[in-house]
Amino acid sequence: MTLAQPLPTQKDEAWRYADLKAVETIWQAVDAPEPIIVDAGQSAQQLLVLESGDARMRQLHVVLEEGARMDLACLAFAPAYGRIEIDIDVASGAHFEMGGAIVGSGEQTLEIVTRVNHHAPDATSHQTVRSVLAEKATGSFLGKITIARDAQRIDAEQSVKSMLLDRGATANAKPELEIYADDVKCAHGATVGELDKQALFYMASRGLDPQAAKRLMLHAFVAEAFVDVAADTDGVEEQALAALEALL
Repeated sequence: MTLAQPLPTQKDEAWRYADLKAVETIWQAVDAPEPIIVDAGQSAQQLLVLESGDARMRQLHVVLEEGARMDLACLAFAPAYGRIEIDIDVASGAHFEMGGAIVGSGEQTLEIVTRVNHHAPDATSHQTVRSVLAEKATGSFLGKITIARDAQRIDAEQSVKSMLLDRGATANAKPELEIYADDVKCAHGATVGELDKQALFYMASRGLDPQAAKRLMLHAFVAEAFVDVAADTDGVEEQALAALEALL
């Protein structure tokens, strides 16, 4: 079933950084969000990769029932415009773990958008996103965590870091917390930077040529996104590293 909704505008916060001209070309063909229900006490793993195409968009609506766990690894690297959009409802005792990577170059616009809804107590969520952007690419992460009034003792975290390889590249990060409960542990952080020149110099002083040193640092940076994901992410990491190689 495809979306029967009006086109979004940049007045909508979740679409502020999107390439709306590209969105318009695919909007009528975009499928409705894919439903995923993880039954109480069960675990599920999901790998989501946006591969080649002029414009691609994938949407998931995940429901974690009591005591369930979902591990999601996602990567956006190939489309001219790509968007991964995830809505998650987290029940009591459930856990959501996400590792995401964006690798962009040229004039690509790539986005990961998440909305995590903690509506019950004693649950956890952890999101890690790493972006590497070159030339005039734009990479965005917009992540909102909502904690309902009765959802006490929630532990939720977002970690977002972006690496710019060229001055024409753009990184947008908008982690957001909306908390109505008073007994919670929540944290979010977002940084945008360049490769550490001192670290590159140190590695060069130990005999590594500059290109190899740059490659190692970028590989380690992107691999951070998948460290805590309890899934076989080898294929996703291989594609991310191959995309990085194209930037070097």
